[in-house]
Amino acid sequence: MLSARSLFQEILDNDDAYRLFCSIAASGETQGGWENARIAALVPESQRALAPKIARHGADEDKHGRIFQALLRKRGLEPCEVPGDTDYTMLLERHGIGLAHARLQADTPLSEQDIITYLAHSRVTEQRASEQMRMLLRYFGDHPELGRAVRMISDDEDNHLAYCHEELLRLARAGHGPAIHRTLHTCVRAELAVYRDVSLAVMARMGEVLGWSGARGRLLAAGIHAAYRYERVHGWRRMVSLAPPERRDPLGGPATAAPEFA
Repeated sequence: MLSARSLFQEILDNDDAYRLFCSIAASGETQGGWENARIAALVPESQRALAPKIARHGADEDKHGRIFQALLRKRGLEPCEVPGDTDYTMLLERHGIGLAHARLQADTPLSEQDIITYLAHSRVTEQRASEQMRMLLRYFGDHPELGRAVRMISDDEDNHLAYCHEELLRLARAGHGPAIHRTLHTCVRAELAVYRDVSLAVMARMGEVLGWSGARGRLLAAGIHAAYRYERVHGWRRMVSLAPPERRDPLGGPATAAPEFA
């Protein structure tokens, strides 16, 4: 039977598939850590109070990258090269979503609109990350190999999503509501298409590694396309709405350590 749980279990049970999965995850998290660190360094004076929270966000993402690398080491595996068509973070940048690396590599302070762009991009992508980790938490939260890592990362991703809600609402109250609305809607349209394409690419490569039949590959691809169509019509709304989070000031302290992994 095809289910998310059975698919992830199949990946977990195969070293080559597990290596690809962890390598993709580690690369994306490490990239997010670098981006947030640069944004924290370039925050405009009017938003300086945000800098420690952005730095905390980056430290969390960098920690997640180290956790996935440590999971590989526990299996005696080395990270593999991440195929370009599975690189969610870089594909979003190519679609003009978020702050370009060229902008972050410069030493010029960011503008308030840049901060809105960063937070809106994070609001959309952290929704995706939080949902994915909650799914893994449901299936593997008690797994002897993955459980502790999944619980830690899932909690962090929920904090990141709450932080995005909190800060975007603050900026909306300060008069940036129309800009936030426009930016969120631009981000979500691109993210839905990129997530579909990356999902198709990852499943195709997993199919090659795991020897899936053509029929199974087509069935999985059809499911990904169906999910995309649903999100285009209905599901996108959950990714752009803003509400006061239950977790208040979730990034107000230092990043939690993960000495058992890093």
